[in-house]
Amino acid sequence: MKNLAALNKYFAKYKWRLLLGLLFVTTSNIFTVMQPDVVRQVLDKVQANMKMHLPVSSRYIIGSGLLLLGLAVMRGIFMFFMRQTIIVMSRHIEFDQKNEIFNHYQHLHTHFFKTHFTGDMMNRLSEDVSRVRMYTGPAIMYSANLVALTVLCFWYMFRVNVMLTIYVITPLPFLALSVYLVNRLIYKKSEKIQAQLSGLTSTSQESYSGIRVIKSFVQERNMMRFFNDTSEEYRKSSINLSLTESIYFPAITLFVGLSFLSTVLIGGYLAINGKGVTVGNIAQFILYINLLMFPISSIGWVASMVQRANASQKRINEFLDTVPELQSPANAVQHEIKGKVDLQQVTFTYPHTGITALKDLDLHIKPGQRVAIIGKTGSGKSTIAHMLLRMYDVQEGEVQVDDIPVTRYDLKALRRQIAYAPQEAFLFSDTVFNNIKFGNDDATEAEVKEAARLADLDKDIAGFAKGYDTVIGERGVMLSGGQKQRMVLARALLKNSNILLMDESLSAVDTQTEKTILDNLQEYLKGKTTIVITHRIFTSWQFDQIIVLDNGSIAEQGSHEDLMQLDGQYAKLYQHQTETSD
Repeated sequence: MKNLAALNKYFAKYKWRLLLGLLFVTTSNIFTVMQPDVVRQVLDKVQANMKMHLPVSSRYIIGSGLLLLGLAVMRGIFMFFMRQTIIVMSRHIEFDQKNEIFNHYQHLHTHFFKTHFTGDMMNRLSEDVSRVRMYTGPAIMYSANLVALTVLCFWYMFRVNVMLTIYVITPLPFLALSVYLVNRLIYKKSEKIQAQLSGLTSTSQESYSGIRVIKSFVQERNMMRFFNDTSEEYRKSSINLSLTESIYFPAITLFVGLSFLSTVLIGGYLAINGKGVTVGNIAQFILYINLLMFPISSIGWVASMVQRANASQKRINEFLDTVPELQSPANAVQHEIKGKVDLQQVTFTYPHTGITALKDLDLHIKPGQRVAIIGKTGSGKSTIAHMLLRMYDVQEGEVQVDDIPVTRYDLKALRRQIAYAPQEAFLFSDTVFNNIKFGNDDATEAEVKEAARLADLDKDIAGFAKGYDTVIGERGVMLSGGQKQRMVLARALLKNSNILLMDESLSAVDTQTEKTILDNLQEYLKGKTTIVITHRIFTSWQFDQIIVLDNGSIAEQGSHEDLMQLDGQYAKLYQHQTETSD
């Protein structure tokens, strides 16, 4: 239960709703417990008149009936208010908790997302929060209702006959013990089920995202078999939990039945022997026990909800306790970046793989320079972009922008001033216009269209059914690989930053389109520091520096002419590319 203590901040935030809800619960139950007392008075009146052979006034019966009706109506009104406060409060808490989790996701470091499954993260945001809401709403409401109704019923019952009340409530401690023992089992099994559900969600999400790969390799049957195996484990665990939970209701029925039996036998004995118990009192006790049946029978359901919520909140707490490894420092720099870039003796090893991507790398780029970084796959090219954007922090050395270490910048200010066209062309299921404007939310329509023109995408957009208002589907499924890359490039160009990183951003376009884009960018990139990460050479551009990486280190560095005279890796790649294009 200690995991649920994390929700206290929400209860404090909505304390007035909670307190009013508890007040309405109590008020509703006051009207509830008054009804059996009215029934008792009517029965005793009828019995007394029958003994004296006197008729019962119809006005008295009708008045008592109207009183019962009035009490029922008042009970219903306050039950409505009860739900409008406590249940609505739980919805507000659900809203706040989902926002808190999503906001925390936005601030976590890149390494976290490389080591956690998307399905598991989605499960925390949906399934876990939903189970916690069942605690903050229904569980609290039914628990408060049980406490209020039990206290009021016992108070009325003790007023009638203490001995009879003690006999009636004797089975309840055994019920409480049963609930405690079963709850311990439910908690352990709920935690296991939540972990299995996360795995099931991850499997589903990967299958949906990779459906084209699955179909192209004819792996539908294997994927179905794998999903069935995972689902079967979840099914067995859920059934096992249901079997455990099923102990509640037979146990409750047994103990409530014993209370009924005690009322009839002992109450009848006391009434026959004139021990201060009337027929009306017996009926009153039976009605009180009947009133307690639903709240008591809900103990198992509420306990189950609390245990599930506790298991889910534990997972949420563990996630929220994850501290982002990369944060803006105190007194962070809010500097307007001019474009100077320095990597000084930088060494970096990816924490999740142990692969050393950069080794003692020295790289110095002046503002406005155009630099090409060339190398084989895995040589560390993209890692340089990650270092500049501070997606990771280096283990050795220092990365500087305008002679200021990137670790001293405000993270948002740093990333906002560097335009990045990544190798993976990720697009949102939205319109073409909104996907491009994602790069600069303050951009005008004319600026969005100009960015599309620079990326040579405007002609393609003109051919779409709704132009810039065309919805491109999940991850841009409606577009070709080249169109996706150009849209991501347009998004980066729209930022109009003094540093532009192009990471294999033209690898999926044809030669003619590539030439058109590079020609379009000649004027646009004047005065901007441009770093082009590529495995092939842009022959139509003049670069101030060309860096050839090999296993995380600089193998060759210089101008095109210098590297051709060196007759090393760059010269061989250039000759091979030229011969191939011919």
